[in-house]
Amino acid sequence: MTLAPNSPEARDIAYHFHSYTDAMAHAEQGPQIIEHGEGVFVFDNHGKRYVEAMAGLWSVGVGFGEDRLVAAAAEQMKKLPYYHNFAHRAHPAAIDLAEKLVTMAPVPMSKVFYTNSGSEANDTVIKMLWYRSNALGKPEKKKIISRNRGYHGVTIASASLTGLPNNHRSFDLPLPGILHTTCPHYWKEGRDGESEEEFATRCAEDLDAMIQAEGPDTIAAFIGEPVMGAGGVVVPPATYWEKIQAVLAKYDILLIADEVINGFGRTGNMFGCQTYGIKPDAIVMSKQITSSYVPFSAILLNDRFYEPIAEESGRIGVLGHGYTGAGHPVGAAVALENIKIIEERDLVTKSAENGAYFREKLAQFARHPMVGEVRGVGLIAAVELVHPELGDTLPAGKLGAAMNKLLFERGVISRAMMDAMAFCPPMIIEREEIDLIVDAFADALTELEKMDFAA
Repeated sequence: MTLAPNSPEARDIAYHFHSYTDAMAHAEQGPQIIEHGEGVFVFDNHGKRYVEAMAGLWSVGVGFGEDRLVAAAAEQMKKLPYYHNFAHRAHPAAIDLAEKLVTMAPVPMSKVFYTNSGSEANDTVIKMLWYRSNALGKPEKKKIISRNRGYHGVTIASASLTGLPNNHRSFDLPLPGILHTTCPHYWKEGRDGESEEEFATRCAEDLDAMIQAEGPDTIAAFIGEPVMGAGGVVVPPATYWEKIQAVLAKYDILLIADEVINGFGRTGNMFGCQTYGIKPDAIVMSKQITSSYVPFSAILLNDRFYEPIAEESGRIGVLGHGYTGAGHPVGAAVALENIKIIEERDLVTKSAENGAYFREKLAQFARHPMVGEVRGVGLIAAVELVHPELGDTLPAGKLGAAMNKLLFERGVISRAMMDAMAFCPPMIIEREEIDLIVDAFADALTELEKMDFAA
């Protein structure tokens, strides 16, 4: 790759260490530089337009260039550009948002604890679980059960919760005390002749067996995304959450709902917990809470979770945990305005209705020889690619990488999760824009079928 010495691409290679990127490959091929966005579209530094079919990273719910969010940030910047919540301090935006989140929660919640990202929030949940167990005089009750292919972040503790191999390799993860049970992906994990409900029963039995093997008194919590995101848009089988919650109730184990991707309308309800009848003790939220215009995250805790922690902080004299930027006034102001936009424009209903249209359009590919499964709920979906001849002999991720490139060339930004192509566009998307994605996918799939992967 030949680049002008002072081009943005060359300077990026020289100075920028990228997330989730092969650093050696990046030095050879360089970046695709996105300069600005409008609605569901983003534009590169050469002026080419792309449908952002991943809403950035599952997160720009109200689309790019929303003037109301820009104005909310600017107004708060002028009034109070920064303050913290240490040592009894507070500011109006954080108070207003905490009240809003508690009152709109899908199940009764007590308090909001602010953090800066989903990873930080899940790290904090782990610390609070340990703190709570100590407060209850149960120092052995510290283990946390997550799921294979679940995604909960990349900081040391949250990456341990994450059940994806590349988040563990060469990082010496997961940490001790973090366990992973069956991934609820019926298409991949279901057995021949096993119904969805039978598979859900087996998932619950696997969880029960793990708890018994580890010792129920050693398990503090179970964490899960209502619908798995980065693990491949895994939609739980029928009765799954009902049966998982019955197991947790049997052993008095807390349930943590990771709504970082699911929350604020993505699944066709305001929260994924509503879509699947989940009654968690804590809810972790980020991404769409501000449509990612500002880094921000929050944890909702119910009384069962909160009260032992509060009492322990009283005994010690402080809860020795917090972040400089947590509850940042600009982030809180943007979150409040973002939620207003979602409610005023009824983007939750729009997500449900246009999501059904999108999934109906994608369903036409289910019979294609290079498609194994089409899945989704609300306005989040995935198309799993397979090779009809090479099958499992083809290295995992090869089809996905090729398809990702083909879609990008056709002006659509998707994300390959191994060989599953994810779609999670801004909730403002219209049907004609959905058609742009589907048409590009159809064209790219035709091209993919012609490629020689045996070489």
